[in-house]
Amino acid sequence: MYKKLIPLLLLIAFIPSLLHAGEAIKCASTTATHNSGILEYLFPIFEQATGIDVQVTTVGNSEALELGRRGEVDVVLTHAEDLEIQLVDEGYFIDREEIMYTDSVILGPTNDPAGVKGTEKVLDAFIKIRTAKATFLSRGDNSEANMLENRIWAMTGSMPERNDTWYLAVGQKMDASIHTAALKQAYTLADRATWYSMEDKDKTGLSIVLEGDPILFNQYGVMIVNPKNHKHINYQSAMNFVIWLTSPTAQDAIGAFRDKSGNVLFTPNAR
Repeated sequence: MYKKLIPLLLLIAFIPSLLHAGEAIKCASTTATHNSGILEYLFPIFEQATGIDVQVTTVGNSEALELGRRGEVDVVLTHAEDLEIQLVDEGYFIDREEIMYTDSVILGPTNDPAGVKGTEKVLDAFIKIRTAKATFLSRGDNSEANMLENRIWAMTGSMPERNDTWYLAVGQKMDASIHTAALKQAYTLADRATWYSMEDKDKTGLSIVLEGDPILFNQYGVMIVNPKNHKHINYQSAMNFVIWLTSPTAQDAIGAFRDKSGNVLFTPNAR
């Protein structure tokens, strides 16, 4: 009798995968999630549980949201909380959920020419860098990280001037910006996940000189492209993806994720 039940129980266990076998969704996410390795870690778990393949395009934060606005993907996984909420209000996306957070840090030369180490507030650190005219490298690419940097400069009282030779805007993505900062021995604002994921970070001559300021908090959200705007959106599978990311299984997996050195990169915080 029990032997007859085993095949039935196995079938029941695999029903979710069988229902969606062969299905796929398109997801736009950021270079930070790609660099950290968390997508390669999470998405196979989701596919095994549901049978739904996640096809990822990794670009800058603004580019990921624009792909969603145009209906070129089904779902986006980004870290631009205010803009995400605005785009939901404007009807471009639906079903936004918060899933995890990380933070940004200030990297600087190990000799710390501006004396940033020991400073607790990022505003004070930026003021010290400006006062010392220590080289600062900006991504300068209108990414969310670049916008955060600009907001911090604005809160210090003024933005750097175009003729400030100590301020370099390079128009590069995060990992490339860090490598350029290393070449210039410059301060820069970077996301922790990308910094930790860099295998050659010990050779850059840079280190974290400030971390922990709440201003640097970095919330990740997932949301579905509104199918009313784009009829081809795979809404059902995208919703399964959102539900799974907020489930205890996925949240536990996010909390367990570590880089090669054992560093915690993301903290789950689905509500």
